[in-house]
Amino acid sequence: MRNVLNFIASVDVSPNTYFLHLELLNFMIIAISTQLLCGPSPGPNDVNPFLDAAMAQDSHLVTSVVCNLLLNYITRPRVPFNRASYSIFYDRSQNSVLKRVGSAAANIVLLPFSYLISSSSEGSRNPIADSSLQVLLVLIHYHKCLVSEGYSVLKNQVSASSDSSPKDNTYFSDNPYCRALERAIDCELDCVDKEGNAHSDQHVKLPFAPLFDTLGMCLADETAVLLLYSFLQGNSTFLEYVLVRTDLDTLILPTVPWYKERLLYQSSLGSLMVIILIRTIQYNLSKLRDVYLHTTCLATLANMAPHVHRLSAYASQRLVSLFDMLSRKYNKLADLRDGKLNIAENNSIERSSLVEDMSAELQIYTDFLRLVLEIINAILTYVLPQNPEVVYAIMHKQEVFQPFKNHPRFDELVENIYTVLDFFNSRMDAQRMNGDWSVNLVLQVIIMNCRSWHADGMKMFTQLHFTYEQESHPEEFFIPYVWQLVLSRCGFEFNAGAIHLFPADLPTKKLDNGVVRNTFQNDDFD
Repeated sequence: MRNVLNFIASVDVSPNTYFLHLELLNFMIIAISTQLLCGPSPGPNDVNPFLDAAMAQDSHLVTSVVCNLLLNYITRPRVPFNRASYSIFYDRSQNSVLKRVGSAAANIVLLPFSYLISSSSEGSRNPIADSSLQVLLVLIHYHKCLVSEGYSVLKNQVSASSDSSPKDNTYFSDNPYCRALERAIDCELDCVDKEGNAHSDQHVKLPFAPLFDTLGMCLADETAVLLLYSFLQGNSTFLEYVLVRTDLDTLILPTVPWYKERLLYQSSLGSLMVIILIRTIQYNLSKLRDVYLHTTCLATLANMAPHVHRLSAYASQRLVSLFDMLSRKYNKLADLRDGKLNIAENNSIERSSLVEDMSAELQIYTDFLRLVLEIINAILTYVLPQNPEVVYAIMHKQEVFQPFKNHPRFDELVENIYTVLDFFNSRMDAQRMNGDWSVNLVLQVIIMNCRSWHADGMKMFTQLHFTYEQESHPEEFFIPYVWQLVLSRCGFEFNAGAIHLFPADLPTKKLDNGVVRNTFQNDDFD
């Protein structure tokens, strides 16, 4: 392992070394694939000798390996077929039969590569870049599970009466590759930190500009998304670099041919984000029922709400429809709970159990409803004049808010919505109209009266702000997820029956719940 890493770290990719680099990266993927034999939760009995050997290397070698793997990904070296042709005929540079035999063998071995590359001269897939990224992702997300001193897993397994569990007596080792990526700096800037201290040679020095551009070019690939996530989550220097770029749309402005539900004309990025987040919430409610996914999407919407401008008609409709859908589920649960409680009225034990079970689910929907109301309130309080379509949407479906006017958790928020409704309804009533109102006419009245709107009558709430926090030990998600990505891209065949890391049905499918399970911390509330 040390020899392989030394070669990757010290020898540049060139036409003469390209295929040796590629085969060593392939060897790395095979050698570290012992993780596939382990369970989804890392344990002290897992055996990963090659990964452990990689983790044991000195910091200078680790830094160089991380740097070169990332440079391979950025520079995307081309297969050197157009430059090197292996002739099987005699020429003056080949003075032995063995060399001619070697050239013939090379032509046979390299033939599949020529078809792969010739199919697309500028193709997004690049063997060296793809393999380098796959190896890097496995390395940075590996964490060896160790047993605390004085604790024996074997003894504890024998003793059924033991009070302590293995998980309570284990910890995860530090990962030098992850640490190296998190400390990477921009080689194009002065190597001095904010305090004026010069960076040591132990830092990975990368050109952030081409890294940014490469990520933007490759974000259709989930491995690129995961690398971007790893940088933004772990490397504050790269995060700051991204935030000061004037062309952030390189990363966040997608093409959306995959959105088939409705034609989106002249939709802004913000409107698209609202639509997709709400669509994800709706799908989650009907299929996945993952509370973490709900929390993630609603927290993102809450952070956006005070800053949205010119939200489209469709995005505004979906926002109000989301509240309508959640309110119907909430009311259905409340009625179901009350009905079951009436049936179990004479059985105190059953009644107590029902109250506990139903109340927990009802509380989840109560929190979701309140958060959606807070999102709508933030738009109406801070950016109403810039969002007439939101006003139109709540006027169009104002009846959905009526049942919650006297609800103790929602009444103050709903009161603000009715302050807006009363203002615009009165302006509508003041207009003398012959015939029916059209959508355009209603919208014109709203736009005209947005100019005279003042939020003085609104009750001000503390503005929600959610910050992202990765769980302290996210290995149970990342390790299986990384390997599913690798197996779907590396081209190697594995024995599906021997894989214990995730339910294997090769070719690999993505996780049904392909969401990083995160926690969000509200800065303003417990």
